[in-house]
Amino acid sequence: MVWVELALFLACIVVGARIGGIGLGTIAGFGLVIFVFVFRLPPGSPPGTVLGMIIAVITALSVMQAAGGLDFLVQSAESVLRRRPRQVTFLGPLVTYLLVFAAGTQHVIYALLPVIAEVSRRAGIRPERPLSISVIAALQGVIASPVSAVTVALAGVLAVQGVGLPQILLIVIPSTVLGIAAGIGSVWWRGAELTLDPEYLQRLQEGKVKPVEETVPLQGDARKRAIGSCIVFLLAILAVVAIGMFPGLRPEYQKLVEGVTETGQVEMGRAIMIVMLCAAGVMMVLFRASPEAAVKGSMMRGGLVALISILGVSWLGSSFVEANEAAIVSAISGVIQAHPWIFAAGLFAMSILLFSQAATVMILAPIGIALGLGAGELIGAYPSVNGLFFLPTYGTILAAVSFDQTGTTRIGKYLLNHSFMVPGLVTTVVATLAAMGLCTLLL
Repeated sequence: MVWVELALFLACIVVGARIGGIGLGTIAGFGLVIFVFVFRLPPGSPPGTVLGMIIAVITALSVMQAAGGLDFLVQSAESVLRRRPRQVTFLGPLVTYLLVFAAGTQHVIYALLPVIAEVSRRAGIRPERPLSISVIAALQGVIASPVSAVTVALAGVLAVQGVGLPQILLIVIPSTVLGIAAGIGSVWWRGAELTLDPEYLQRLQEGKVKPVEETVPLQGDARKRAIGSCIVFLLAILAVVAIGMFPGLRPEYQKLVEGVTETGQVEMGRAIMIVMLCAAGVMMVLFRASPEAAVKGSMMRGGLVALISILGVSWLGSSFVEANEAAIVSAISGVIQAHPWIFAAGLFAMSILLFSQAATVMILAPIGIALGLGAGELIGAYPSVNGLFFLPTYGTILAAVSFDQTGTTRIGKYLLNHSFMVPGLVTTVVATLAAMGLCTLLL
């Protein structure tokens, strides 16, 4: 029976991923109906704390966007790139990483990719080089960001093992930086020089290459409100990290339960929710962020898609694991404990299938814990969740290809021989190996 349940579980994931958007979460609901009402499996439970943290972070991000904060961050990154065009292959991925790290989402790079393409073209540098590694750097920035959905999800899962956000960041930030450095090296001399590329020369001759218009910078009151919202959001991030590093900052409280006074401490997940909702409120009051604009913005839309996907997929996975935990553990626990890299390979493969790092973590991290993997082994395998580049159908990949007017950034004749494969594999492998090594030394 377990194989039938596994087949249904995977079928729901494949169909939901193919539909896209909130389809991943809604098709998971179909699987839950079969699991619970037909197969009589335990209903499982959605990860309430993780979902609450994601909602709070999305709210703060959406309000910052409504106040102009995201536009300011993108324009600041654009300014750095335009001042040093000859270093775009190095600065492009670095600025992208920092931007995504601060924002917690990849959506911000859609405004940065055409700038990277134009700056590199004008500098005579093959745009494929900075564009390909910048897309990969965005993936690394997401898993290193303390406010991204995937990091929040991992922190929620690992909370039962007493591991919090500071320990995750301690490992993931340096390992992803090392991975990006290796990725930059893999593309530094890639392909023919731009002036010798036949595709570019043909497009130039046909008049298909046109300059990209520069964005109008924020000015006056709009600029002040944007800067203020960025400061508030970044302070909220620092507060979250500080609360995680110093548990004493989380208040203790007392409550009366059946006539007995009990003492407790605010959980880390709830502390994150409180801080982020407070930051959103401060931005609305001080910097006049429009509630309507926040709700209609791309951050809120993208966040809700992630939220619904995580709700459905994690709940479906919870039901399956609760029903078959004993069988799963007895079958593969010995192999996984002896060879943790197999679990990392599973994360990589599942992320290719789901096109969602957070959904992948919510499905496989609880299974990893059930298999006896420690927090250090899970964090060490964490960077391998970045397999989204493997198939050239991900949004940022398609955007980078379309923004490169020179034609040097390509999908490839054989699908998998695209511009992002080499830097993606190099960066992910190096980051994962570095994380595993750091976990051995520090955790």
